[in-house]
Amino acid sequence: KLINIMKSLRDIGNTVLVVEHDSDMMREADCIVDVGPLAGENGGEIIFIGDYEKILKDKNSLTGKYLSGRMKINIPLHRKPVNKETKFIDIRGARENNLKDINAAIPLNMFTVITGVSGSGKSTLINDILYGGLKKKLEGSYNERIGDHDHLYGSENIDAVELVDQSAIGKTSRSNPVTYIKAFDVIRETFAKTLAAERKNLSAGYFSFNVPGGRCETCEGTGQIKIEMQFMADIVLECEVCRGKRYKQEALDITLKGTNNVQKNISEVLEMTVNEAITFFKPFPKVSKKLKVLDDVGLGYLRLGQSGATLSGGESQRVKLAYNLTFQEKGVNTLFIFDEPTTGLHFHDVAKLLKAFDELIKKGNSVVVIEHNLDVIKCADYIIDLGPESGDEGGEVVAMGTPEEVVKVSRSYTGKFLNKML
Repeated sequence: KLINIMKSLRDIGNTVLVVEHDSDMMREADCIVDVGPLAGENGGEIIFIGDYEKILKDKNSLTGKYLSGRMKINIPLHRKPVNKETKFIDIRGARENNLKDINAAIPLNMFTVITGVSGSGKSTLINDILYGGLKKKLEGSYNERIGDHDHLYGSENIDAVELVDQSAIGKTSRSNPVTYIKAFDVIRETFAKTLAAERKNLSAGYFSFNVPGGRCETCEGTGQIKIEMQFMADIVLECEVCRGKRYKQEALDITLKGTNNVQKNISEVLEMTVNEAITFFKPFPKVSKKLKVLDDVGLGYLRLGQSGATLSGGESQRVKLAYNLTFQEKGVNTLFIFDEPTTGLHFHDVAKLLKAFDELIKKGNSVVVIEHNLDVIKCADYIIDLGPESGDEGGEVVAMGTPEEVVKVSRSYTGKFLNKML
């Protein structure tokens, strides 16, 4: 429907410019501009300009490789079966918003995808009823309103529930990916163990930009000075004392010897990308192991000290995913909920995201994803398809089962589109 609207806008004389990852949208485009080759430091170049047929043959375009099938997200060889031993979270009588007094059983210890057209009731069922209801049962209190339903069974089968959303990872400019996943703690400890730091009796806390010690006190470790303007937007300038480096000279004098004897101080480390830092910290496996998780979720291009305020919603969500992969306690079964995690992701990013979901499940967790992306849906162990339409004409369970079972349900729009993928 959206593609037809775009075309009709063009046909009456307009120019339509779309930023998109959807393969159907690209197939219908008159011209494709592909930017890359990768993300962050490794992107920013025009890789290809031309039509759909030409990008399929382009050797440099990662997009073209996925569109042509030279690279692809494979359908899993095995899906986890639902059988007598499968445990469920069972929702009964869900009737919030447009939900029509429905029952839905979500299998645990597997990858479940909630599908359906926009407005079919997916977020109401999962965010308002499943998440809210489980939060209240497991923690005893939940301040938000829980969606209207009769019963929620099976909470004893899990230890925790976690909604991994796209909200920012921190409320201040000090929050960044490495502090969030607690890798900065290990980096600071590594600096404190150098001979130069031990001679001067400098602790790990001295290398923090959040507390007094080695940080520049003029900018309080932010590297910037904010000048409040009375009638205009505030102006942010580089700190004149530390020149944006965040630290006093005494802290900057301490260097760490990384791979190939390259020496870097704490400020230079924070300026590195995750991928550069993984290489640099090879002699310190404790650090590189923690940073590797960020690369595993497709964030190898971020700078270590990059402010959380500059991250997109999708990037923030993947930092949280990296945190959960790192700090998952053994023997704790958590139900992880993701609401459209592929928003803003390229095929290549989606492939990494699916691997991360797989890791969570291997650790004994359950993953529930609200999603429209067919590459994600085809990899599900189990699908709950809502609809058939949106609003008042939605709110029913149209199909439940494996992707192969859902494609056989004639009422399911998801099944019709999924059939092409399978």
